[in-house]
Amino acid sequence: MLDISELSRESGVPASKLRYYEEVGLIRSIGRKGLRRVFEPDVLPRLALIALGQAAGFSLVEIREMLGQEKEPSIDRNMLAAKADAVDRHIKELSALRDGLRHAATCTAPSHLECPTFQRLMRIALTRQGMRKKVRPTR
Repeated sequence: MLDISELSRESGVPASKLRYYEEVGLIRSIGRKGLRRVFEPDVLPRLALIALGQAAGFSLVEIREMLGQEKEPSIDRNMLAAKADAVDRHIKELSALRDGLRHAATCTAPSHLECPTFQRLMRIALTRQGMRKKVRPTR
């Protein structure tokens, strides 16, 4: 059994975050040792799954739904596939943005506003912000 400070030290997760995770139903303590919450050691892999879910862009609510309350999580493979597709789309967008920024950094146009690639970047940024219909960049 691990008290909250031991769990925090072993997992690298601050005690305040562990208390919050317990409050929202992501982890469960099994009791108290004095004033400190006590957890079973099998909460460590669960914390790793929570960290992985957050790194993948899942919300804590989505992570809680996937992990459930049981010791063995029941992870929805369709949710994982959908998130992987979303990550792929984000990677493509970021790659295009990176390429456009690299071009703009070396563009020989007299002004960035005269560079067609930079103008395309601005239009994409406006579209992503939902502003394209309100404001149009100069051509």
